[in-house]
Amino acid sequence: MKRILAFGTYNKRKHPRVGIIIDGLREHGCEVVEINHPLTLSTAGRVEILKKPWKLFGFATHLLNLWIHLRKDAKRWVKTNGNPDAVLVGYMGHFDVLLARHLFRGIPILLDHLIFAGDTAKDRGSSGIKVTLLKHLDRMAINASSLVLLDTEEHKAMLQPQDHGLVIPVGASKEWYNARTLTDGRDKDIVFYGLYTPLQGVPVIAEGIQLLAQRGITPHVTLIGQGQDYEYVHRQLEKLNNVEFINWIEPEDLPLLVSTYDIALGIFSTTSKGLHVVPNKVYQSMAAGCAIITSDTPPQRRELGTSAIFTEPGNAKALRDAIATLIQHPSQLQQHMEASRQCSKKFTAFEVTRPIMRWLQSN
Repeated sequence: MKRILAFGTYNKRKHPRVGIIIDGLREHGCEVVEINHPLTLSTAGRVEILKKPWKLFGFATHLLNLWIHLRKDAKRWVKTNGNPDAVLVGYMGHFDVLLARHLFRGIPILLDHLIFAGDTAKDRGSSGIKVTLLKHLDRMAINASSLVLLDTEEHKAMLQPQDHGLVIPVGASKEWYNARTLTDGRDKDIVFYGLYTPLQGVPVIAEGIQLLAQRGITPHVTLIGQGQDYEYVHRQLEKLNNVEFINWIEPEDLPLLVSTYDIALGIFSTTSKGLHVVPNKVYQSMAAGCAIITSDTPPQRRELGTSAIFTEPGNAKALRDAIATLIQHPSQLQQHMEASRQCSKKFTAFEVTRPIMRWLQSN
């Protein structure tokens, strides 16, 4: 039985990816111990530091305090239990992996590198020296790891030839699969949830909803979240009676809520990052039994096959037509909901961690 130490400032509540990996490894028979002091700063907050460098001091102080606790706990655990077989550094672990490499010399370190910091900052409007520095941070983090876990082949292609990478789909946690069994019928139509970043392409969703209304098609649409494009989208849609805005839902409540909708919307942007990812919400919404409409990109087409409806990135008219088809043809809607449920079986924690187990057993 492999002993894995999950290590770092990851926050499973806000970013469930590492929790899915941990659950999957345990289901495969690994003993996974967590040494975790969560960093409460969100991805958006970390990117904000790039735009306002004077906030870096407060972030560094907070991170250093967490590291003191991580180091103390790690040394105590190793003293009692000996070295683990491998160390898993959770999502957003660009800094944590540097500490892990210092503490666990000679131990394989798996870095869950779900995002490239430089690529993300560029996608959110940063440029110049900020992006250059973040790309350097990406490189330092990758160099400190033994194996880099990525979510798509497109992200793996961003590694250098000497790097060791493994593609692990994000998948969905058991709460999403359980939610659809707890839902007593579906009485709502369409849901989107996300951070309103350029990656999401929410302005495309807004235009698509407007075009639907012009045809007299007004399904109930719920938009959950806030972010960079929120004000623009809210202005575009605030006069439509069929659109509901919810600024925040607790992560624990999101699976059950989403499972009450028939259709879930993915991402629709034309940004470079938008063309390289399969978003969490797509895996999660499929697990919850929703029919999926999302952008037609290589990674999404590759992972989802015929189980989703794909529209051209940035094309609001195509999105309008896709929604109209499902709304007006209940039998097609039911077929796509069932296709989602079947496809989601490939993305449980147990299934997505199979490649990690093969790597651990051969190293």
